[in-house]
Amino acid sequence: MPALFLLFNHRFTAAQKVAAREQLGVERISVLPAELQPIWGQIPPDLLELTGYLKPICSWLAGQATPGDYVLIQGDFGATYLMVRFALEHGLIPVYATTSRQALEEHLPDGTVKMVHRFRHQMFRKYGV
Repeated sequence: MPALFLLFNHRFTAAQKVAAREQLGVERISVLPAELQPIWGQIPPDLLELTGYLKPICSWLAGQATPGDYVLIQGDFGATYLMVRFALEHGLIPVYATTSRQALEEHLPDGTVKMVHRFRHQMFRKYGV
């Protein structure tokens, strides 16, 4: 059975765990090691290129994943693009989470509007299909 590797900045929810097992058929879910989390979660906005910056994450993924494993990739647009390419080049299946979104507006007495956004996991979708 394939594994799922997480490259994203949010907490993996219980609903996502269930969907990963049911939809993708994964038995193991692997998160980035603590020392790599800041690399993915805090990509400097002033870097002109990200290839070298992402090498530690590429090395970790190459050392842990095997062809046919899934990689949930969401984050900085440039880093996401590079990691999707990396996944495809290594026989991995890059996916992202889709959500339904609900926005609630509350008009406050002082004239301001308070917005509350609710997201509910729907499914995982493969990149490029």
